[in-house]
Amino acid sequence: MCPGSVVMSEKVKNVLKQFDRDKSNLIPLLQKVQKIEGYISPESVKEIGHHLNVSENYIYGVASFYAQFRFTRPGKHTIKVCLGTACHVRGGERVLENIEEDLKIKDNETTPDYKFSLERVACFGCCALAPVMVVDEKVYGSMTPAKAREILSQYRGKD
Repeated sequence: MCPGSVVMSEKVKNVLKQFDRDKSNLIPLLQKVQKIEGYISPESVKEIGHHLNVSENYIYGVASFYAQFRFTRPGKHTIKVCLGTACHVRGGERVLENIEEDLKIKDNETTPDYKFSLERVACFGCCALAPVMVVDEKVYGSMTPAKAREILSQYRGKD
């Protein structure tokens, strides 16, 4: 059990109190728990299963159907690199490869210190700014590998 999971468990227990024990509450419960924890932890799955009287396998089966749910702890900062047509043509792939090399992680992975998570995205709809990188909710346009390194160094220094 990781540090802080006892605190998270208390928060999850408080969420469970808001829902009756009907299994139709599974998806709203998962959404609320993920909002609190940032992901669906194994401990939360166990507590939700106990609360709703359903198996952990049932919960994983339902949750894994939906792309919105994640089962791994995300990094403090989420980096998303667009690889839509405009971003791809203007060097988005090079930006992504540079970030992967810099952070020593691949798409859909998190750094061992849980500082960064990396995701490739099909399109942000910011084609005029291509290539685009989003860190948390902040959009960075006209990216180059050098600009990406500079931006990431700023996030490294924030914490």
